[in-house]
Amino acid sequence: MSTFYGLPPVGQPVRLLTHLVVREDAHILYGFGSAAERQLFRSLLKVSGVGPRIALAILSGSTAEVFAASVQAGDVASLTKIPGVGRKIAERLIVEMRDRLASAANEAHAGAVAAPVGVAAEAYSALLTLGYKPAEATRLLKSAGGGASTEDLIRGALQSAARE
Repeated sequence: MSTFYGLPPVGQPVRLLTHLVVREDAHILYGFGSAAERQLFRSLLKVSGVGPRIALAILSGSTAEVFAASVQAGDVASLTKIPGVGRKIAERLIVEMRDRLASAANEAHAGAVAAPVGVAAEAYSALLTLGYKPAEATRLLKSAGGGASTEDLIRGALQSAARE
């Protein structure tokens, strides 16, 4: 869904990155709006018990950056909020993905919001709860600048939304 929300208006050109899954009974093509999403999808498929359906649910339930932050923080509760991800799979994701995402998370956060991972993740979740689409929430948080607390980050994001 994050790719869907990031699509340009009808009639505008679009570029999608794809991943083809070949099964005995079907060839299924998955499309992604960014290289980070496709890379995360491919990494998730390597985790025992995670197939394309759960990998898509994870990508639809959070951005690649928020997922990486949850894994690095060992936050089982936020992962189990994603449809299709139970406690067992969440724990397995944390164990198997922590090392794989360490370098990717550092690269993603280098240009992202200058705030602690937990604060940025909480602010992102709050914006989603307020009805913003994932792509909008990410853009607003980037334009909000850094904040010492979740409240400061949300306030900055909402102010930049009001200016637009």
